[in-house]
Parts: sequence; structure tokens; C-alpha cells
Amino acid sequence: MMKVFNTLSLTKEEFIPMHENEINMYVCGPTVYNYIHIGNARSAIAFDTIRRYFEYKGYKVNYVSNFTDIDDKMITTAREQGTTVPELADKFIAAYFEDTKPLNIKPATTQPRATDNIPEIIEFVQDLIDNGYAYESEGDVYYRARKFDHYGELAHQNIDDMEHNAAGRLDDAEMARKEDPMDFAVWKAAKRDDEIAWESPWGQGRPGWHIECSVMSTKYLGNHFDIHGGGIDLAFPHHTNEIAQSEAKTGETFVNKWLHNGFVTVGDAEEKMSKSLGNFTTVHDLLQQIDDPMVLRFFMATTQYRRPIAFSERNMQQAERNLERIRTGYRNVAFREGDAVAGTDADVMAEIAELVAKYDAAMDDDFNVQNALAVVYELVELANKYAERTTVHVDTVTEIMHQIETLMGVFGVDGFSAAPDADAEIQALIDERDAARANRDFNRSDEIRDTLTQQGIILEDTPQGTRWHKA
Repeated sequence: MMKVFNTLSLTKEEFIPMHENEINMYVCGPTVYNYIHIGNARSAIAFDTIRRYFEYKGYKVNYVSNFTDIDDKMITTAREQGTTVPELADKFIAAYFEDTKPLNIKPATTQPRATDNIPEIIEFVQDLIDNGYAYESEGDVYYRARKFDHYGELAHQNIDDMEHNAAGRLDDAEMARKEDPMDFAVWKAAKRDDEIAWESPWGQGRPGWHIECSVMSTKYLGNHFDIHGGGIDLAFPHHTNEIAQSEAKTGETFVNKWLHNGFVTVGDAEEKMSKSLGNFTTVHDLLQQIDDPMVLRFFMATTQYRRPIAFSERNMQQAERNLERIRTGYRNVAFREGDAVAGTDADVMAEIAELVAKYDAAMDDDFNVQNALAVVYELVELANKYAERTTVHVDTVTEIMHQIETLMGVFGVDGFSAAPDADAEIQALIDERDAARANRDFNRSDEIRDTLTQQGIILEDTPQGTRWHKA
């Protein structure tokens, strides 16, 4: 039985999809006014891992994740850079795909842009007005938060406390336009002639941030769907407002399960990442600094999605060592393909099956990737031990390799069967050393061993040939 932690109830609940063998999920994507930062990457990796596990379990996943390509940040940044909002969006949507590809984040089934859905947004806003949930004021359209009986339940906050906090953030002009401080904009009037805007029944303007996700999620997944995800910082106000808008329009339950990933902290002091603290890191910059993007993917994918991630050089180095441990185990058993005999080892196959069942049980428990990773380490230990046997069998070698690749594939970490260029160079030196030894050229053999040792490569001469691993 699969259980997920539902932010709405603050409990783990059994997860049963609305449609057999099919899961519909929506995950809030980035606002494309800059390169994505590691906080955006954490959310994308967390939900990509969840999606991959569903697919591993045999589900078809309709995965929708949007691009916010119109809001105040987009307008301000475009003006500062002397470009247009669409040009700015095009640039950073392209950068998003460029930066997420090395992290093995699968493209969404659908990745809509807010500006491609303006007619649907206007129609949605008009329906809210017609139903008495929204009103026009000086070209803006606001949603009446207090009219929605369940407002604030996702954030587990009292609406009066929310009002007290909100009132201090509003300027006098906006307060004058609103009926209530808790009301929020679903349509914003254009403030300047040079501002990007669309014609609407309320004049030139653009959508509010919250309305776009209500429109795009229901357009592509229906009024009621399985899972909505995003960072925990979106629970209020963004997701709270999505619920109010969507359920007011459709009269249906919007989402069955609300899943939220934890924050990213930075450095050994584990400060919350923010631009004001100067500890803000974009994935674009980080990819220029690291040799292997799979280390970052492994680091982020193997922390349970609700837990905060402490991003630091020390933790990244630990992740690199742990990933190398898994790769070494895979290489050790793959090395034995060359002398494996036909058949299988029933005892080892039974142990593999038990480990896979343990892995599934861990992931079924709210995607507990850390417990699942512990099972992968057990599988790697089994691989190492099996590789030391005098006789190994083809079917068992193949099964161990397959399961390491498959279980790590759920984490989005791949490339085990295709050696990286660096591995190929190491193997070429080992092959040269083997040839030198065969020709009794021990000086050259020792020279190659010393060269590899200086690179942190340890050689093991076995009856089956030379194996290697990193120190």
C-alpha cells in the first residue's frame, strides 16, 4: 500500500489514483526571468523522482509543469535589460531545458506557458465574477477570499490572522481598491503604456500569478486530479489561492493530495538560501563548476522530498563518494560478465528479490528515498561479494546489474552501462598495462600503475583480470 503525506491533512494517507493505472499530477514550474536556482532544481528533481517511481510501478503519468512567463518580475527585468517580456521568457525557458538536461530531469508531458492561455484565463476570471467570487475595481479584478468557506485550510492558518499579516504589506492605493485586505488579484490592470498587456472585459491588463495555475492545471488535467506539488513556500498564498479559485469555479474538489518539498539551505551553517544573504546559486553557474552533474542529481534525489536539503561543498563531496561506491560495485560485477558461465545462482537471485521488495516498501512510504538508498547499498555489497566468487553465472550477473541500474534510475541517476570518457581513458591505460605485463615490460607496467595511483585509481589484479576503483 502506497502512502503519501498530504499537506492538507498533515498526515500520511493511502494513495489510490482516480483512474486505474494512470496518475495526473501538476507541479508548479519556475518564473522565467533568470536562470533557475538550486531551490528550483530541488523541486524539479524531487517531483521528477516521484514521477519516475510511479512509472517504475507501471503507471502512466500525465505530468504537467508550467512556466510563469508574465508577472511583475518579468516586466521589471525585461525593462532593465532593454528587451521584451516574450524575448526574456524565450531566453530563460531555453536555459531551463539546457540546465535541467544534464540533471536528467524528464520534460513534462505538457509544459504550458501562462501567455499561451490568456483567453482561458479571461474566461475563468469572468466565471468567478459571474459566481460572485470576484469583482472588478479600477481595472483590477480581485477574488473575495472570505466568500470561500475553506480559505486557508491548506496553510493551516486562521483567516483573521492572515488578514492581520496581509494588511501591513499593502499600500494605501491597493487597500482602497479592495473590499477586504485578504482579497487577491486574479487580473491586474496595466500600469504603464509600455507594459505588456491583453485586452479584457476590464480593460488592458494581465493575469495574476495564482490564476494561471488554476487555469492550466484544470485545462490539461481536468477539474479534479490526483496530485499537486511544489515547494513548501507555495502552500500559502499560491496553492491556497489556487484551491479557492478552482473550487469556486468548478464546484468540485480540486486536488486529492498536496505534496510539498522542503527548502534548500546553504553552507555548513545551513542558512536559508536567499539573494539578500548573497548565498544564491544558479544551476547554470553550478554546472560550470562541477565535473559530474549526476553527483548533484544523486545528492538532491536521495534526500526525502519533504526534508530540507543542506547544500554545501562537504555534502556534495560526500555524495560524490557515495555515488562512486555504487558505481564501483556495478563495475565489479560487470567485470565478471567476461568469464560468467551459463545459468543462475538461486540463492543470490532470491536475495536480490528480497532487496527489491525492501526498496519498494521504502518508496511506498511517502517516497522515503533515504531508506531506499540504504537498500541500494545492500545490493552493491551483494554485487561486490558475488564478484569475488570463483564461479559466477550469467543470469545472476545480469540481474544484479539490471537492478542497480533500475533502482538508481528511479533516482534519475543513470549511465552505469556506458562508461564515462574518464573511465574509458582509465581502462585504456589498464589494457596497456596488461599488455606490458604480458610482454614482461615491468617498467612500463609499474609506470602506468604509478600514474593511475597519482590519479586516485586503485588497481586490483585478480584471476579474472585487472579491476579498478577510485581511492
